[in-house]
Amino acid sequence: MNVLEISASGRRHDSTSRMLTAELIAALESHYDTIDVARRDLADNVPFVNEAWIAANFTPEDSRSAEQRNTLAYSDALVSELRDADVLVMGVPVYNFSIPAVLKAWIDMISRARLTFRYTENGPVGLLQGKKAYIVVASGGVAVGSDYDFATPYLRHALAFIGITDIEFVAAEQLNSKRDESLDAARVQIADLVYTAPRLAANTA
Repeated sequence: MNVLEISASGRRHDSTSRMLTAELIAALESHYDTIDVARRDLADNVPFVNEAWIAANFTPEDSRSAEQRNTLAYSDALVSELRDADVLVMGVPVYNFSIPAVLKAWIDMISRARLTFRYTENGPVGLLQGKKAYIVVASGGVAVGSDYDFATPYLRHALAFIGITDIEFVAAEQLNSKRDESLDAARVQIADLVYTAPRLAANTA
């Protein structure tokens, strides 16, 4: 089973979301016979969509220049590793009520017509179906699922748009006021999701 870990925290040390995603992956490793983990650290910076990227993306693949192919190379690599994954494990801190800018940039880079979704007469259809996503959300003050949580609804919608609808959120919320309680609850949820939920199967599509 192939696992892709996406780390969106700007902190490389003392990051709650990184700590809990590591614990979730360790649980998966202990529960399944074989898993291969690929890691994408968004703190390494993700380019933003710009005019050159848009022009290259809207040029038919067989008509792209070498420069256009180079412009899309990073995005292509992100799409490829996401396609290869059976399980997506994402660590997401809440910044100012929503997701970090680098994670939005990653979503922009992997939301590609004809690669991760396609348009039909009935609307867009996601092409990355059959995957499981675990999203660890860490917040200092925002209560996950509250009226001022704009992170989790957006992530659920954005992933569903590309076909990933089997999503579990692990909340380490309001850490500023109840850190120990919140971490304990998140760890219980991780154990429940990994050890008591039906076993996952590798995606053979």
